[in-house]
Formats: sequence, C-alpha cells, structure tokens
Amino acid sequence: MALNGIFILAELPPEIADQVRAINERYDPKLSRYKPPHLTLTGSSGAGPIPPSATVEEMREKLEPITRDTAPITLSFQAPQRFMQTNILVLPVDSHGPLRILHDRIITSGLPFTRARYTFSPHSTLSLYQSLDAKAIRELLKTRIPEPFVISAIQIYHTRDPQPSRKLLELPLTGGFKKD
Repeated sequence: MALNGIFILAELPPEIADQVRAINERYDPKLSRYKPPHLTLTGSSGAGPIPPSATVEEMREKLEPITRDTAPITLSFQAPQRFMQTNILVLPVDSHGPLRILHDRIITSGLPFTRARYTFSPHSTLSLYQSLDAKAIRELLKTRIPEPFVISAIQIYHTRDPQPSRKLLELPLTGGFKKD
C-alpha cells in the first residue's frame, strides 16, 4: 500500500542523528536514505498523516502559535523494542510530559489528520523495510543510546512512497526564550 501524506517529525540533533543513521545504514540501508533520523510525532501514531491537500500556509498558520509557545524539549531514548506487534524496531521515548503536550496541541490545532493506526508512541525507527534475521534483531534490541538530547524544532514532511520524502516546513520551538 503506497503512502501519500504529511508527517510531523522532530529531527534528532546531529550527534544523536549520526548514531541512529549508522544503525540504519547497517541494518536498513533503504531507511537511511528515506528521511533524516527523527522522532515521529504524527503520521503513524496518535494521529494519521495530514492529507497532501493541506497547504504549507495552512500548516504554518495552525502550528506556528504552538511552536512559539513550546520550549525545546529534553528527551532520552528508552531500550529498543518492536513497534506495536510489528517487525519494525524502534527506539522509543517517554510519551508523557512536554512531548505529549506538544503532540496533543498539534492534533487539536485544527489541521485535518487521517485516522491513526496506533496510539501515540514517539520513537525513532531503527529498522523498517529490511527483513532481519534473528541475530540482527537480537543485536538491535541490545542497542543503547543513553545520552539525553534536545528537540528544538519540528519539521513537516510530505511522504509519497516510493519517492523520497520532501521537507515542506520547519518551525523552531521558541517558547521560554525572551524576545528582545
């Protein structure tokens, strides 16, 4: 089933993204070329994709007030797991606190979201396309990236499989900063 929709992501900071990208390149080369390493905020869990008919202007209008009020968020990855009874392996983060508040504000922003396939489960994907053998799965499930990291922006991508995803918009999380 080909996917055609708009996802809201939070790209990982470079030092963490490099670690996730190296894992993707080893275990799922196709995924490593798909999008930059990121946390999925909407599109696969909590809210389905935004229909591609939504305009960049509409998304900016609905999301900018939210990002303007949201401070950068410090997160840490938990132990890897299979995503919702699938063969997809992910690094989850805690779905509570500031990230949940951001997610809930996004999905109640007035943007049109399609139906979610899964409950809100923010994560960075380690393996999506590749069929892994038992040894590779065990290796991935032992992966740990313990360093805390900061999400300082959200990105909006149009995903249209099998074509590469295209970034439509990036909005910084600027809440908590004094404006001169």
